[in-house]
Amino acid sequence: MPASNATRRFSDRVENYVRYRPGYPAEVMETLKEECGLTSQHVVADIASGTGLWTRVLLENGNPVLGVEPNAEMRAAGERLLAEFPRFTSVAGTAEDTTLPNEYVDFVTSAQAAHWFDRTRARDEFVRILKPGGWLVLLWNERVVDSTRFLREYEQLLLTYGTDYEEVRHERTTAAVNEFFDLVGYEERTFEMRQEFDYRGLEGRLLSSSYAPGPEHRKHVPMLRELRGIHDACAVDGRVAFEYKTRLYFGKLK
Repeated sequence: MPASNATRRFSDRVENYVRYRPGYPAEVMETLKEECGLTSQHVVADIASGTGLWTRVLLENGNPVLGVEPNAEMRAAGERLLAEFPRFTSVAGTAEDTTLPNEYVDFVTSAQAAHWFDRTRARDEFVRILKPGGWLVLLWNERVVDSTRFLREYEQLLLTYGTDYEEVRHERTTAAVNEFFDLVGYEERTFEMRQEFDYRGLEGRLLSSSYAPGPEHRKHVPMLRELRGIHDACAVDGRVAFEYKTRLYFGKLK
């Protein structure tokens, strides 16, 4: 189930989110063009658009994009970072109440966010705002947790210090993606991606996560002390690597 504080939980992590969260591989857009017929003329509602990591990809493709974001701090960051794109419209709304008109968009997308939604209400809203024959696109970057010593020790760090890591980790919720789609099903594609960080970047990446205890929390200092130890033990030429599987799901709701 979605966390009760899903809208507010990233408010104090915006800058780290902007600087250290991964983007999305080019294969995602290529797939949407080939499999869904996406063109630059299609109107897209990007739900929980946040700071605009995925929204930017759509805008660079030339699409008119309505970025629907409930968190004021994240929405302001997205407006600032995407100000160069005249086809971007910022919308204060939620997945369950986008405020958009009926049958208004050709695509509904959501990146790294659908696990927060009330899936029944959000699905009904997506059906309402999509034009007949419209597409729903969901994607996540899932962090690989066990392929290297660093990734195993980082995962254990989160299990030890994360405030509610087990409850909210989206790697366990993407299995519920079929709740968004009709019985006709959906298509799935998986792509690989990685990020490399020095210690400063690694710390920023950790603190961009909603379940990482902040500076006021008693676990914050010991968590960072252990993070430094993990980095120093695992780094090659001063850097560690995150590996991801980018999971893309797409289908029609009508």
